[in-house]
Amino acid sequence: MLSVKNTSVMNMENAIRGARNPMNSWARMDSYYNEAHEYVLGENDLQLAKRLCKAGSDHRKFIRQILVSVDITAPLYWWKEYDTYKVATVANSTSTMHKIHSKPFELDDFSHDHMTEESKEKFRVFIDYMETIRQKFVETNDKAYWYDLIQLLPSSYNQLRTCTMNYETLVNIYRARKNHKLKEWHTLCDWIKTLPYASDLITFTENAE
Repeated sequence: MLSVKNTSVMNMENAIRGARNPMNSWARMDSYYNEAHEYVLGENDLQLAKRLCKAGSDHRKFIRQILVSVDITAPLYWWKEYDTYKVATVANSTSTMHKIHSKPFELDDFSHDHMTEESKEKFRVFIDYMETIRQKFVETNDKAYWYDLIQLLPSSYNQLRTCTMNYETLVNIYRARKNHKLKEWHTLCDWIKTLPYASDLITFTENAE
């Protein structure tokens, strides 16, 4: 499973203004804030943005300045793939090192949405065992039990990270992962498509070069 919450898109106004710097065309800016204080691209700015995006990465530098912050909860096996995208990303995660023992283990602490029922039953037994180890560590503070928890922890364990990235990184993610066999990537790509002007600035098709 993968879930996204608390999405914020920032700095679009400054990015669009910067996109006009090469041609000194600031007088043609026609974007504005609506009553909900959302930044709305005017027709002039939108057409410029679309042309630059389709012209290639060298021309669309301005979307690197459109920033996105989001809380993503996903299993460790997905985070290992996400960590491919180290350029222009920052993330703060919940800590397994410090907090793995802080609450009882439950089935929903893990991604199990694609498990067979037979495997899920076996997994419940394993979670119960993990819980007995957790309780022993809480009672004794014996680091050997803590190591048991860390080294037995399945890659299906769900971790929350607050991530910051830019629209250019999202272009790369969307193109590389939209047809991936992991369903978690499909969920993230569906979220990408909901971002402001995603069809124009992220999921577009480049001009043939």
